[in-house]
Amino acid sequence: MAAKRKTAYVCSDCGADHAKWQGQCSACGAWNTLSEFVVDSTPSRAGASVGGSRSGFAGSLATVQRLDQIELKETPRIGTGMVELDRVLGGGLVPGSAILIGGHPGAGKSTLLLQVLCRLAAEKSCLYITGEESPAQVAMRAERLQLPKDQLRLAAETDVERILDLARAEKPAILVIDSIQVMYLQGLQSAPGSVAQVRESAAALTRFAKQTGTVLLLVGHVTKDGTLAGPKVLEHMIDCSLMLEGSTDSRFRTLRGLKNRFGAVNELGVFAMTQEGLREVKNPSAIFLNRAEEVSSGSLVTVVWEGTRPLLVELQALVDQSHFGNPRRVCVGLEQNRLAMLLAVLHRHGGVQVGDQDVFANVVGGVRVMETGADLALLLSIVSSFRDRTLPRDMVVFGEVGLAGEIRPVPHGQERLTEAAKHGFTRAIVSASNRPRTPIEGMEVIAVRTLAEALEQQ
Repeated sequence: MAAKRKTAYVCSDCGADHAKWQGQCSACGAWNTLSEFVVDSTPSRAGASVGGSRSGFAGSLATVQRLDQIELKETPRIGTGMVELDRVLGGGLVPGSAILIGGHPGAGKSTLLLQVLCRLAAEKSCLYITGEESPAQVAMRAERLQLPKDQLRLAAETDVERILDLARAEKPAILVIDSIQVMYLQGLQSAPGSVAQVRESAAALTRFAKQTGTVLLLVGHVTKDGTLAGPKVLEHMIDCSLMLEGSTDSRFRTLRGLKNRFGAVNELGVFAMTQEGLREVKNPSAIFLNRAEEVSSGSLVTVVWEGTRPLLVELQALVDQSHFGNPRRVCVGLEQNRLAMLLAVLHRHGGVQVGDQDVFANVVGGVRVMETGADLALLLSIVSSFRDRTLPRDMVVFGEVGLAGEIRPVPHGQERLTEAAKHGFTRAIVSASNRPRTPIEGMEVIAVRTLAEALEQQ
């Protein structure tokens, strides 16, 4: 008599299980995110071969210890040969870790991993599993990028159980799965890419990586709104989540760390797409500061803090008379809701009314600025465009603007000013609390406490 299959409904946003279908997830409140998930009562061959009913990731029986009894060891790292990638990873690949790399189609995910593995294959055993391309297509890409091909092991497979058999036979130090959305387990009835298949396939592969000390690199797709496809629980399973960003019309790509258990979060690496693949950009500030010879109004440079280093970017604003009843507020690389809030502060505490104007704000180079340290620079660039007054070319501005019109300090103010001075900036407007303790040679620092004081410096 066949065992009765159980059915559960899983939220694609948070991964919560429900006994029956309902319109709204009771855990996270999202609507229309529940998908049917068939729970097979018979253990699959993959589950039985990596520990049977013990599905824990540690690979050994749990023991209770006091915190002071745990031996502290330095986390070993495997260098990738790319400084920018190692920076985002926190120093390199950690054995036994699971890393998810997402990005839009054509961003360069497969190219980046192929470059890394072809170089590491000379020192470490590497296995590349391709589920979307044929081995010939991967070999043609390696030939086009002029990569060494004599050491890397390659297989085309989508069955997770067979992939685990191959991995046990090859015993790789680094295993790449391209991509997790096309992998499937035979014990599940749903199609590849569904919530159930993505979750269980990732769980089986991650369990194998933890038990064998293998570095697992998963390639993930993104949805049309830019988030990783599949259940949200996928990001909880893995140790590190990276996002490769960049439009197809730009040669630059940014690799951002969204989650990292072995390093800093929100670290940023910059690459350039060339005919030989992705090349590191050692000095990204110089790339994003490639300004025109004659700076027009509305252009200003700010210093943002990305992970563990400062980055100089150019902000541009355009204020124009609105021809419609509802003026537009458009942001590229900035948060639109924060722009609306800052415009209200500008009116209330700066005396500048742009309520009947269209306001456009842009970060040059395709960088996304999420921190509040760019508030003051954004407002000054808006006022510059509104008044059609050009700001000094050698001036840099950073600071958070509060709702009361005060200029709040930002972290790492000294390091930001030092980085700006290295690139030839001689004048800076910052919060009074970010005034440097020791003078910076060749730079005049203007400390302001309110938005009105900053507007007087224009």
